[in-house]
Amino acid sequence: VQPGDKVQLVGEYELIEVLGRGGMGVVYKARQKSMNRFVALKMISSGGYPSEKSVRRFYQEARAAGKLSHPNIVRGFAAGEHDGRHFFAMELVEGRTLRNILKSAQQHLPTNTIASYAKVLAEAVHYAHENGILHRDLKPSNIMIDTKDRPKIADFGLAKHVDPEGETTLDSSSGSVVGTPSYMSPEQASSSNDQIGPASDVYSLGAILYELLTGEPPFKDESPLATLLLVVNQDVIPPSQLNPDCDRDLEAI
Repeated sequence: VQPGDKVQLVGEYELIEVLGRGGMGVVYKARQKSMNRFVALKMISSGGYPSEKSVRRFYQEARAAGKLSHPNIVRGFAAGEHDGRHFFAMELVEGRTLRNILKSAQQHLPTNTIASYAKVLAEAVHYAHENGILHRDLKPSNIMIDTKDRPKIADFGLAKHVDPEGETTLDSSSGSVVGTPSYMSPEQASSSNDQIGPASDVYSLGAILYELLTGEPPFKDESPLATLLLVVNQDVIPPSQLNPDCDRDLEAI
């Protein structure tokens, strides 16, 4: 969307600019006319017809985010379809992803900042679990850090609903691997879907903390498959071997 372009509308949402693109779609900054507020509007890519699986995942994310109301989780507002295009309106977070912060950092983040991020993220994930939502794809690119340095968890596209004991209640019998290899728990990496539960998200939080301490995820190889094999078969290198200055209490966690 460029200055001077005809205003693009998706229902009551006026598209302003592209915030980002991903494998499944595009996210715009938009203005919701009825509420006179800015939102992030996620849409499935318009090229061709979206698969039934991608549409199902899209609305799965909207339902999961819409169920949660927490200051450190990006809020979902509404989802629907307009002229054949599926959209999901959510809270607009001004800031950067944790991935971008890690990429641009000239040195390791301060210990207090790392500890604060880890604590806040753990509390937000605990809240999601208490409300029956398992994220399954926690990673730095799915965490926004707003202009007041507050983390917010985003992208519930792989979320599943769980019961209080942590058993998945949606079909997980496909044997497929879901998630991002470097941040996956061993049970996710080995497609042991009957074992995936809240502890799997806790593992991913640990992988994020590891990267905050060392600058690298605990496991990373040349290909996704090779990374998955490391997750399943290898022990992690202690953070202090990669960053001798890292805090020992955080290393223990």
